[in-house]
Amino acid sequence: MAAVDLGAAEWERSKISTQDINMLKKLGISKKPKALCFPSEESYPTPPMGYRVSFVDHLIRGLSAPIHPFLRGLLFIYGLQLHHLTPNSILHISIFITLCEAFLGVQPNWALWKRIFFCRRNGSPNVAYNIGGVVISVRPTVDYFDVKLPDSVQGWRKKWLYIQEENHGCAEDNIPPFDGAEKIFRRRSWDAEATEEERASTETLMARIHELQNTHGKELSGVQITAYFLRTRVQPLQARKYPLWKYAGDEDVDRLSVNLEVKDLEKLVRKISSLSKKDAVPSSCRVTPFSAANPLPENHPDLVSLPPLPEGGEVEERAIVTDDNQEAPSFVNEPVDSRKSAGSSEGTAALSPPPAVSPKGKRKRNDVEDSALPKPKKLILHAKATYDPYLNLITVSP
Repeated sequence: MAAVDLGAAEWERSKISTQDINMLKKLGISKKPKALCFPSEESYPTPPMGYRVSFVDHLIRGLSAPIHPFLRGLLFIYGLQLHHLTPNSILHISIFITLCEAFLGVQPNWALWKRIFFCRRNGSPNVAYNIGGVVISVRPTVDYFDVKLPDSVQGWRKKWLYIQEENHGCAEDNIPPFDGAEKIFRRRSWDAEATEEERASTETLMARIHELQNTHGKELSGVQITAYFLRTRVQPLQARKYPLWKYAGDEDVDRLSVNLEVKDLEKLVRKISSLSKKDAVPSSCRVTPFSAANPLPENHPDLVSLPPLPEGGEVEERAIVTDDNQEAPSFVNEPVDSRKSAGSSEGTAALSPPPAVSPKGKRKRNDVEDSALPKPKKLILHAKATYDPYLNLITVSP
């Protein structure tokens, strides 16, 4: 029996506290006039003209409008809307973009992303979520940063609001129009792995990630990366004038606010991670990130690989996967180990882990899944293209 998809019935009246509003002010997200619009008594989002639906817990994890082209590409290739992603999934994307720009010195790389992450449905055998219905997880075979994600983000689905849909006069910055009842279908792209050519081109990036993790005395962690982008006051998931390797400190044009007070920074890091009050919040990274003060070395490689965007045409990887040809169950519940999933479930019990779609003979993680989706017709889509926001070029891949 297929799980019940909650769809529009999952929405209810927004409940945003004064504390939430004050935090958004401190982060600078609401400093622009009309940047945010708070719901009144409506129990289902009806965004005003020029606004999109977002959540407090997405905004404090690095989201702002106009959204970064890499995030826009992910939404397109995965067939998702912003409200389909859990807060921990949003944080995973923010950390990845910060890692690429500030510590690897490259644009967010789609080939590298496919080597590290995959998607799963969030729910249980009986219920399929719409809000937060998709989980971004680290592949079972990948040695990635210990992000220390919380096991659950309580009440986040009830804290929705409207953000102004800004753009720079081009479609690349646009957030997809809101549809709170849009069904989520598992697509082939959710499990897409890097090709042999892509693996070869990203070997140096993977080697650098392992070096950042394991250099004695200079180990970099997911919490350090999180604290770093919060300290910079630059939202990783926002379309920006400059990448983070050109970050200019207090005078940077992409900063949303002045520095957070130490107590506010530490409180926020603990809120979006699994750190307790007894755990120390890193005051700095053990490795110096790239910036205007620490520029990229001469002849530093610029690897361009971004997810396809809508204006590049349909792509085969977006084909919907039917129940009959799924390689694994289609749902996931959040495990205890925060390195192994980015889910943000509320009151759902964990299931036994499924086989991973990965090379044989590797260690497994405890990512788990639930029952199948209704059987949609299989769609075959065409053409592949990537958009490079820094070079303003369209690169068509073979």
